[in-house]
Amino acid sequence: MKQAFLVFLGGGLGSVLRFMISKPLNPLFQNFFLGTFFVNMVGCLLIGLFLGLSAKGNILSYNNTLFLATGFCGGFTTFSAFAFEKHSFLKNGDLLNLAIYMLSSIGIGVLAVILGLWIAKHI
Repeated sequence: MKQAFLVFLGGGLGSVLRFMISKPLNPLFQNFFLGTFFVNMVGCLLIGLFLGLSAKGNILSYNNTLFLATGFCGGFTTFSAFAFEKHSFLKNGDLLNLAIYMLSSIGIGVLAVILGLWIAKHI
């Protein structure tokens, strides 16, 4: 039960922070959801860092990893918003920005996870 509460608490904190960051950033560019992109890339970096530190064994406990990686990062990042925003590009016939946003989100996201793991390894 304690572990479920840690995930719940971390997810709530991540969701509130995502809202506070995405709301002002998303309207800045007409054809790019900057807020969602930003939180997803930061979330990729953080989950790489947290899981890398957890893999070291003595830096993050299992409960800390649940709170930070599963809870916080799970609440902070948002695949559902990412998918919905792709639909809006399709609906508007904006295939170029759809491709740019999807490829950059996936490519930079994977690189951010790798960077987070690298940072954790070198701490």
